[in-house]
Amino acid sequence: MYLIPVRRSILLVDDEQDIVNSVRRWLQADGFKVYGFADPLLALEYFQNNCDQIDLVLSDIRMRKMNGFELVKKIKAIRPQTKVIFMTALETDHLELSKLLPSVKIDGLISKPGRLENLVNIIQKVI
Repeated sequence: MYLIPVRRSILLVDDEQDIVNSVRRWLQADGFKVYGFADPLLALEYFQNNCDQIDLVLSDIRMRKMNGFELVKKIKAIRPQTKVIFMTALETDHLELSKLLPSVKIDGLISKPGRLENLVNIIQKVI
């Protein structure tokens, strides 16, 4: 008998569609189910209706319409146990972010552009 691997689901949010497409392809090739959005408002609406299907939120910090911090605060208000990894081109680290935003618990931080292997390793540690 074969065990069917559980596919982990990721809500991917970045306001650059090219990044959403690339990261989604990489993660899908690694076995993840990815719901990608270039609009954080649409991502939040999707999460509101499907939060029980999402294992992890992977979000950019700087976005138009709503930044990643605002998005994650709203997501955590809906489902506090949601795991979150931020992607950023900013020079910062996990400790610095937690000092700036103590009310928003994040589970990981990755610099972009970054290597797929690093992203997958962080995701696997978090979920």
